[in-house]
Amino acid sequence: MLVLDHGRARARVLPRRTPVDPVRRAVGLRRTVSLIAVLLVSILVADLVILLRLDDTEQADGPVVRRPHSRYVAAAERAGGGREGTGDSGTQGRPGNDAERQGGVADPVAPLTRLISPHLFVVSAHPLAAEVVAKVRRQKGVKAAEVTDAAEVHIDGKRVQTMGVDPSTFRAYTPSKTAGSDGLWQNIAAGDVAVSFELGHDGGVELGSTVDGGGLRLRVGAYATVGMGSIAAVVSRRTARSLGIPEGNAMVVSAPDVDSAKLRRRLLKILPKGSQVATINPVVVAPRGTTAWPATAFMSPQQLQVALRAAVGKLGRPYVWGAEGPNSFDCSGLVQWAYRQAGVRMPRVAAQQWASGPQIPLSQARPGDLLFWRNDPTNPRYISHVAIYWGDGKMLHAPRTGDVVKIAPIYTKNLAGVVRVSPAVSARVR
Repeated sequence: MLVLDHGRARARVLPRRTPVDPVRRAVGLRRTVSLIAVLLVSILVADLVILLRLDDTEQADGPVVRRPHSRYVAAAERAGGGREGTGDSGTQGRPGNDAERQGGVADPVAPLTRLISPHLFVVSAHPLAAEVVAKVRRQKGVKAAEVTDAAEVHIDGKRVQTMGVDPSTFRAYTPSKTAGSDGLWQNIAAGDVAVSFELGHDGGVELGSTVDGGGLRLRVGAYATVGMGSIAAVVSRRTARSLGIPEGNAMVVSAPDVDSAKLRRRLLKILPKGSQVATINPVVVAPRGTTAWPATAFMSPQQLQVALRAAVGKLGRPYVWGAEGPNSFDCSGLVQWAYRQAGVRMPRVAAQQWASGPQIPLSQARPGDLLFWRNDPTNPRYISHVAIYWGDGKMLHAPRTGDVVKIAPIYTKNLAGVVRVSPAVSARVR
């Protein structure tokens, strides 16, 4: 992990490596079970097309058509020749914005003309050389690649994995609701930060408020989940410079016609040592010819008991966005911590935990299975919350800021599904 100190900001460059768990050996033994081998692939552009009726854009065979919207974009100041934002969730008398003042006049944002399906997210500790970027773009199956900046930045007192982007070009890689909001990208170009709906709603970061961003005052100009792993905030590349984020150390890759897992392995061979490549929105695909998962593919009764005891032992502990325990948790942090006590290596965020095993009907859920929801209106396909099934129609979870770890009745609104955890599968999710 590389720590940068540029006076105003302290940014820890993504990615962070998970500490070696002494119980991973037991998980590794399960990888030898050939029947439970899986491929982690990305959700293709078809998912975006299916959901266009829920979003703010419509797309036929031509350019994207945008409808006026934005309950999730803060209105900008209009006085004194300032920019005019969109939306009905705004603030009057906009506070100052250090990043905007330092960056000067915002560049105009180009209109959205198409959507690009992202599949892999690349991040390195150092800027990617031009020849490396060119090699990635020449790889078979790569249709497009967007260079960005990425680092972990302290925002509102929270460690937030943040991207610096060109609003005009990066918007095409985001979910259709986010991509189609002109006001959102105009706000980002002018120096605002857009935070994920989860960070805003669950983490208590209010739309239109001004927060501390590593010593800079940043206005929260929008709620926008980009659906790229644990990225929870987006700023312009101009603002990223003010925050001390490394320039050009990350990349979003679109490759809809190739196996994402195989392409990931190819990219790791040409990227600088220490780089990481994550699949975007991974899902589990059962092996060809397999019709059933053997019982040995899943957690043993003893492992389930340990994980449940660990989780219930944290009842009453406070929800803190981004917290991984042992004294405070967010929803996925609680899952990761509890299952680690049982020797199961879980990925960090709910969207990745969704790929930790096969989906089963809610009627077949048993204690220790995971429940997932899609509560994010800015990205209706994104997995935004996870809970542990407790039995008898109840769940154990860490809900949101201001609440605590608790057992509560299951609610089915926006329920995405139920996953039975396979230790071998969860250990392979990247």
